[in-house]
Amino acid sequence: MILSLAVAGLIACGPSAEEKAAAEKLKQDSIAAAQKMVDDSIVAANAAAEKAIQDSLAQKAMADSIAASEAVVKKKARPKTKEEKKEEDRKVQQKEKG
Repeated sequence: MILSLAVAGLIACGPSAEEKAAAEKLKQDSIAAAQKMVDDSIVAANAAAEKAIQDSLAQKAMADSIAASEAVVKKKARPKTKEEKKEEDRKVQQKEKG
């Protein structure tokens, strides 16, 4: 009977200060871990967005470069007009004189 009273007394007292401190530390550690996951997720999302922007800019630059090259090729591929031929002949004559 005394033993029963002793056990009941311990149970009735609830958790000790050490147990309460340990439970609070676990709670704070859990909150810190969750916040770290959120922060890491935000950093990863920002990095992915920045990479997408850079990729987009690189694709735009490549498309512009291809378009410029095609324009040059297209210009060179067409026959010269009489005015262009005269201008070219004039430049050749100037080089020969000069």
